[in-house]
Amino acid sequence: MERVDHILIVDDDREIRELVGNYLKKNGLRTTVAGDGRQMRAALDDTPVDLIVLDIMMPGDDGLLLCRELRAGKHKAIPVLMLTARNDETDRIVGLEMGADDYLTKPFAARELLARINAVLRRTRMLPPNLQVTDSGRLLAFGQWRLDTSARHLLDGQDTLVALSGAEYRLLRVFLDHPQRVLNRDQLLNLTQGRDADLFDRSIDLLVSRLRQRLLDDAREPAYIKTVRSEGYVFSMPVQVLGAPA
Repeated sequence: MERVDHILIVDDDREIRELVGNYLKKNGLRTTVAGDGRQMRAALDDTPVDLIVLDIMMPGDDGLLLCRELRAGKHKAIPVLMLTARNDETDRIVGLEMGADDYLTKPFAARELLARINAVLRRTRMLPPNLQVTDSGRLLAFGQWRLDTSARHLLDGQDTLVALSGAEYRLLRVFLDHPQRVLNRDQLLNLTQGRDADLFDRSIDLLVSRLRQRLLDDAREPAYIKTVRSEGYVFSMPVQVLGAPA
């Protein structure tokens, strides 16, 4: 029997939960609904979930807090598609920085929501099973740099702290966890957990450019992040695991 994808819908609006749930069921998906964070946690503990549709504007723990909780816990690998009634670019950016996989503003067409769910699921499944970001709590050394994955600090050869945005840190972690391995843009988008559904390839290219600047890496002759024509990027510098930070 073919497995059916299971979607968890978290929204405090009962009507939206029912409408979305019924539409997704009619289109071949299994659904569970939750009205708040407590119900979301209970549902996740009860059964495996393939994707979470998460509303931002909820009483108590809002969607941003819940998304951050998901990304920090045992359910961090589950894709999250966020919903909001506010067409606020700040909310959108913060949601993506928290680790959301896509973002849709209310009111929305059910057909578009279904298309975005399917797109996120497809991108997630493009990843080879052995590609993943390891847990925090290590000190990684590469070239003149060290990354404290517990404090999320990037240190240069003189122990000077270099600030990284959340997206820059996640991308660097992906590269350090898979050194000397070519990663295409779809793999990078999934592993960083911060991709923008409207700016797929270009968003990764811009993020790589920003990270190169942080690492003082010459884009014309990079020592760390090299471009592999028609394939993606490779972190060419060997990475040494020094153990847990002091």
